[in-house]
Amino acid sequence: MYRGPLADSVFHRHAAFQVAVAVGGGPVSVTDGAGVRHRGDAVVVAPMVRHRMAPSRSVLVFFVDPHCAFADRLRAGCGAGVTVAPRWRGLTEADLRAAGALPSAEVDPRLWAAMQALADDRVPLSGLAALVGLSPQRLRALAQRQLGLPLARWRIWRRLARAVGVLGGGGTLAEAALAGGFADQAHFGRRMREMTGLTPSEVLPALRGPGAGAGTGARGAAVPAPRRVRRARPAGQARRAT
Repeated sequence: MYRGPLADSVFHRHAAFQVAVAVGGGPVSVTDGAGVRHRGDAVVVAPMVRHRMAPSRSVLVFFVDPHCAFADRLRAGCGAGVTVAPRWRGLTEADLRAAGALPSAEVDPRLWAAMQALADDRVPLSGLAALVGLSPQRLRALAQRQLGLPLARWRIWRRLARAVGVLGGGGTLAEAALAGGFADQAHFGRRMREMTGLTPSEVLPALRGPGAGAGTGARGAAVPAPRRVRRARPAGQARRAT
């Protein structure tokens, strides 16, 4: 999550639900890929939906993993694009924490297994389907229907999370790019811009406080911390993501 001012961003698509809540000022304004502006006290953006957020003096932003239990509630109450959702205007980190740590009831165990395997960057996407006993076509269909995104994009999102974690801990851009498995700083920057609308230098103030890195102030929400997905257990047993 991130709370603070938001500067203008470019169009982007992220591999998570985004819940943006207005804080102490005007409404949140999000423009979708068709140029339609959505304004309200709370706006939900589904995974991989092209959009950009208008500048705001203060906004509260949550990124919600599509494979967690809270994402099931967002799917049930929101559309597949950008949705004005006033019911979430009072959302807090405490509200999200419990359901955000539990797995979605809608994710197939084989898809969970594939996501677990993808946590290891050494596993190639080309062999992932056979690893979990599915055809490539079936695995792609499951990921698109149940997560709303290709697994390749989810892997990039996880890599960005690792890289941002290094930046937040005081690491350099080069160290962050290496930790995320990117070829170089330029590759890291391109991926972050296309999935968050911001560059690594622009998110530094949000990670370290005003005055850090390039820019003149906080520039938006950083990618959430990495989350390890545990393999789904048989029905009736508790499952969770840490």
